[in-house]
Amino acid sequence: MLSLNRKQLIILAAGGSALLMVAALGFQYIGGMAPCKLCIWQRYPHIAAIAIGAFAMMIPGRALPALGALAALGTAAVGLYHTGVERAWWEGPSTCTSSGAAGKSASELFDQIMAAPLVRCDEVPWEMFGLSMASWNMLAALGLAAIWGMAVKASR
Repeated sequence: MLSLNRKQLIILAAGGSALLMVAALGFQYIGGMAPCKLCIWQRYPHIAAIAIGAFAMMIPGRALPALGALAALGTAAVGLYHTGVERAWWEGPSTCTSSGAAGKSASELFDQIMAAPLVRCDEVPWEMFGLSMASWNMLAALGLAAIWGMAVKASR
């Protein structure tokens, strides 16, 4: 079985976050798929994981790989939340989802339309095998968290 050392695991984990960021930016700028608020929130922990990976390459110990794992788990949590919003399991942020039109006057509906974001968090713009981008990000981030965990173990 292939055995990777701490440095290789950190490169793999931080590099995974970097690849996910490149993919997200590719969908945005090449594919013309503007991100919603929750999509943007999912990017922050990946950026943190990339920075943590850079520092962890220079600083020995278990603390930084553990922080990398927390960052990956953070983006997985936001991905799960976003998936739930997309599938109407729970409400999303009011600035990012539709609150419906029941019981609203024409003026209130107009105000709601004018205040609506360009990209809603409760709509799935792309999916593969029945999973949205948020769901795929969550699964990938859980895998990256496992790799960070292996880096923590290799830091002993």
